[in-house]
Amino acid sequence: MALPDVAMLERAALNAVPAPKVAFDGPIVLRAFHGGTGRANAACSLSDAPDPALAARLKRLEAFYQRAGLKPRWRSTPLDPPGVLDLLAQQGFTERDSTSVMAGRPGLAQPDPDVTALEDGPDDDWHAVVATAEYQVAARQQEKREQLALLAMPSAWLVLRQEGKAAACGFVVADGSLAGFFDIAVRPENRRQGLAQRLMKAGAAWAAQKGAVFPWLQVSSENTGAQALYRTLGFVEAYRYTYWVKG
Repeated sequence: MALPDVAMLERAALNAVPAPKVAFDGPIVLRAFHGGTGRANAACSLSDAPDPALAARLKRLEAFYQRAGLKPRWRSTPLDPPGVLDLLAQQGFTERDSTSVMAGRPGLAQPDPDVTALEDGPDDDWHAVVATAEYQVAARQQEKREQLALLAMPSAWLVLRQEGKAAACGFVVADGSLAGFFDIAVRPENRRQGLAQRLMKAGAAWAAQKGAVFPWLQVSSENTGAQALYRTLGFVEAYRYTYWVKG
């Protein structure tokens, strides 16, 4: 079975990480939230076809983010139109933050009695565990608290408990055949015990019940430890994206 392609994964990413402000300018989608996660606060292209109106679109992109009170941000993927990075550089954008998009094949699912799948939204335990991740700044946490009202796909917030205490958490979205994993976090005192693997396998079992059998995720290109973990679970890199930010 072939792995999902870039276009499928990009659409799934937009569904899984929603934003309340969304606009389309030709093949470009512009999104804004509280300025937390880059995926909900950046523009990106859904087509790599040549675009003769690209320069004008990028000017409007800047105006969109200025109105939203955010730094203009472009998420550069394999679906970039030709010439976009040169135009961004000319407008004062600089590149930062590379992310690896990884995908796996069916077969990850394994139910776990210690993992609870919360379909009605995250509880205080989930928020407490995810807050231990070093990248969870206040704006990101606020976006997560408002995420439930924006999600259109079946989703579950996963909590793994040891001796009654929440030790690991994650978030999984069932989008057709794709099961997207986000916010995988383990409390510092519970790390290196295999909890992330157990949590993801249980999340895959939940997603499989919804028909989502292809697991996928996004991880910082610098986080080699997490990438090694995901490779042991059968994930391979599908592509990478970077952000181009002005200001």
